[in-house]
Amino acid sequence: MEHFTKDLPQVPRKRSNVIWIMADQLRGQACGYRGDPNVSTPNIDNLTRNGMRFDQAVSGAPWCCPFRGALLTSRYPHQNGVYSVPAALDPALPTITAPLKAAGYHTAWVGKWHLDGSNSPLHIVPPERRGGFDYWMGYENNNNQEETFVYGTDSEVPLRLAAYETDGLTDLLISHLRTHLATSADDNGDYQPFMAALSVQPPHRPYVPPTDTTGNRRYYHNPADIVLRQNVPNVPWVKEKAVLDAAGYYGMVENIDMNIGRIRMALKELGVDRETYILFFSDHGDCLGAHGQWAKSSPWEESIKIPFIVAKVGSEVHMNAGASDAVVNHVDIAPTTLGLCDVPIPGWMKGHNYASVCVEQNGPAAAEPDSAYLQQIPRKFFHHTVNKAWRGVLMRDGWKYVCMPGHDWLLFNTKDDPLEMANLCYDIAFQAEKERCHRRLAQWIADTGDDFALPDITLDHPLQESSL
Repeated sequence: MEHFTKDLPQVPRKRSNVIWIMADQLRGQACGYRGDPNVSTPNIDNLTRNGMRFDQAVSGAPWCCPFRGALLTSRYPHQNGVYSVPAALDPALPTITAPLKAAGYHTAWVGKWHLDGSNSPLHIVPPERRGGFDYWMGYENNNNQEETFVYGTDSEVPLRLAAYETDGLTDLLISHLRTHLATSADDNGDYQPFMAALSVQPPHRPYVPPTDTTGNRRYYHNPADIVLRQNVPNVPWVKEKAVLDAAGYYGMVENIDMNIGRIRMALKELGVDRETYILFFSDHGDCLGAHGQWAKSSPWEESIKIPFIVAKVGSEVHMNAGASDAVVNHVDIAPTTLGLCDVPIPGWMKGHNYASVCVEQNGPAAAEPDSAYLQQIPRKFFHHTVNKAWRGVLMRDGWKYVCMPGHDWLLFNTKDDPLEMANLCYDIAFQAEKERCHRRLAQWIADTGDDFALPDITLDHPLQESSL
């Protein structure tokens, strides 16, 4: 990675640290602050009180590997080569670690990687394929939260976590931060600033919350008490599966919430809470029966909408608190992170820097995007998900438009219809909105160098006045 860092401008060392906390398959609606009646997330909710929440944040490629590649490189999946699962990130591509290390930061990754071209828990990611992180303890992929093996900087021999995955990985993160602060401190108590990422597999399926020492489930939810979203069809097998899966899912979310509280307490005990930003997000959502579908890879709100919160308890720079309707996408997280740390953003990053929304900064901010580009690049064959490729756009005003190859498919006003119950794509009354979104989608395809074939949506006869 040296040849990527030597030409980057050097900046004074800052004491603004960043921690990414990334869940896997946590939909944006499944948090207490979003009004989900099934879950209690006091620590996540407190993050929103200490910072900015972005309720229109999306996973522009709602699938594990494509999101992660875009997250680290700030390049769209078709630009960085990671557009399917599994897929490997080219180690020749620079990641966010390059500008951070050039600015004097220590970088650390703990947990799920899933960027080395394998779905196997036995796959070992070699050191040169770990994104340039100074410290890396993780694994490629694993769908067994109670039997997680990690390896890396501390031991290249895989070690089994002594605890449920989220708990055990949080232990690793806190331990490493403690060690880093102790070993990098100088005689004046100053230390090397850090950017650390915690990547956990829950609440990805299997929907199994942790157990206690007696074998009972912690964070227990009775399936009979689950309140399903109103867009879950009233079909017996769908509802039965949805409530059973959701009961485990929400328990896993509450376990994540508890560990966020542990991280915040550890930062306070270490004396760095006031100088550390926490960015909390997910790689994509989970339909959990909405529209009769499960998991990710579809353009429904439950699949693409993710939590995205930027929080800090205090600093010399005023932290804004509230909610933004900005359409933050996967490629925007890295440049926003650099912006928060006052680290120059390299030209190869394609995303937008939203730091000025989160904190008071000097100088004019760049105009924010009017929309987010959405992609499912290869056709995916998986039970209860869309088995077609598609492209879409979410406009900042809430309109969402999606096409499959050669034909239009979906048009929703998600602000008026967040459950997406009324597909307006073939309603001639909304042709103007459809054409506006179609033009913007075409522009995204052209600007990013994508090769998707859009349909011709030109009307073959004039619009007629409504008889209603």
